[in-house]
Amino acid sequence: MPTLGTEVFGPGLSLHAGGGAFITGATLASLGHDVSQLSTLPAQPFDGIVLADLATHDVGSAYCKPSKAGIDPQITVAMSSNGDRAFLTRTDGPAIPDLGDVNFSDYAHLHIGELRTLQDRPKLIARARDAGMTISLDCGWQDDYCPKMAALIAAVDVFLPNQAESAALSAKDVPEIAAPLTIIKQGKEGARARTMNGDAWISGKAFPVAAIDATGAGDAFNAGFLSSWLDDAPLDRCLAEGNACGSAAVLAVGGTGFLK
Repeated sequence: MPTLGTEVFGPGLSLHAGGGAFITGATLASLGHDVSQLSTLPAQPFDGIVLADLATHDVGSAYCKPSKAGIDPQITVAMSSNGDRAFLTRTDGPAIPDLGDVNFSDYAHLHIGELRTLQDRPKLIARARDAGMTISLDCGWQDDYCPKMAALIAAVDVFLPNQAESAALSAKDVPEIAAPLTIIKQGKEGARARTMNGDAWISGKAFPVAAIDATGAGDAFNAGFLSSWLDDAPLDRCLAEGNACGSAAVLAVGGTGFLK
């Protein structure tokens, strides 16, 4: 890792779409699901790269819209080791466009890639429910939280934070079990699940692998878990499928490298 006063040189460069919504969607598509993404595209020249990656991974882009004039591209620097990763991100503008022309009734499930997106677009909940959709929500790391975050989490069906995110929410007095079903991802320790009315956690172990890059492992876990959950599988099987996808994801560089 870089240290103050020094410089580290990388041997190569590749540019790819990223973010939790895309990685979860691409993994779900690889598992046989019909997937479309609703996102604001990054500013030029990165919009073409993202659209190409969406097409490569069979993720529909009809509801993706270009950024408004004057918006900077969102860039994330992922610093990854074989144990964990850290991110440095520059955000600008809304994560998703207006919902006006989105036909929610064409879909059975809505996955929201980060809590910040739901805070910015709380009407996602009503639109999805009116269309009879189930809803899942990943957390994502953020520096601030809105006062209504506990109510937003409670309004979805499945909430999927990792352990650090869950601890950060608890420090803001959000109950650990705020949604009807909560999944806490624990990296190489696997994951645990508990329903609102459940008396105990159900745990699932991760598969032992030699990790190369942890980027996107939690998002791939989401896809495996949700794929089974949407088929009404028992929670232990959902956890096993999530852990299988999460463990596979760390075997390649980048969030979707394991899908090639």
